[in-house]
Amino acid sequence: MTQVIFLNGGSSSGKSGIVRCLQAVLPGPWLAFGVDTLVEAMPVSMRASDAGIEFAPDGEVIVGPEFRTLEAAWIEGVAAMARAGARVIIDEVFLGGAESQKRWRKALGELRVLWVGVRCDSVIAAGREIARGDRVTGTAVSQADVVHRGMVYDLEVDTAHAESMECARAIAVHVR
Repeated sequence: MTQVIFLNGGSSSGKSGIVRCLQAVLPGPWLAFGVDTLVEAMPVSMRASDAGIEFAPDGEVIVGPEFRTLEAAWIEGVAAMARAGARVIIDEVFLGGAESQKRWRKALGELRVLWVGVRCDSVIAAGREIARGDRVTGTAVSQADVVHRGMVYDLEVDTAHAESMECARAIAVHVR
């Protein structure tokens, strides 16, 4: 039985919408966590610090050693919840590509994970980013392709060509 659904895609690619739709269409309760959950849980001082996480004016995201320490603890905590019986959907942005996936694979270990790549044309993602108004302009374009480099997925969806619910249904077919 699938214990973890892992969505990886750039900013404004549509992951959060897919997560909400998955929670609506999948049987039983699924908890949703994302990198935004981690960032929001951090003290404000870490959101503009060399040691924490910085969002540059051009959309680049820079992470420091304190962020990595907290991220490692968070990853282990999410994996522990799944091992304890919670079914979990993770909404992530793999800035480090395959190296980021490797950290999660190690923590998730023996758990049954469905790895999903969420793709979106960078122009469309940039338009969503502007419409949202809560992101640094340029983040969507800078992340659209880099987050998928070296990745290994079980399934990919493209939100430029399908609505969130359609993507969620495509993913749900692969959840066993």
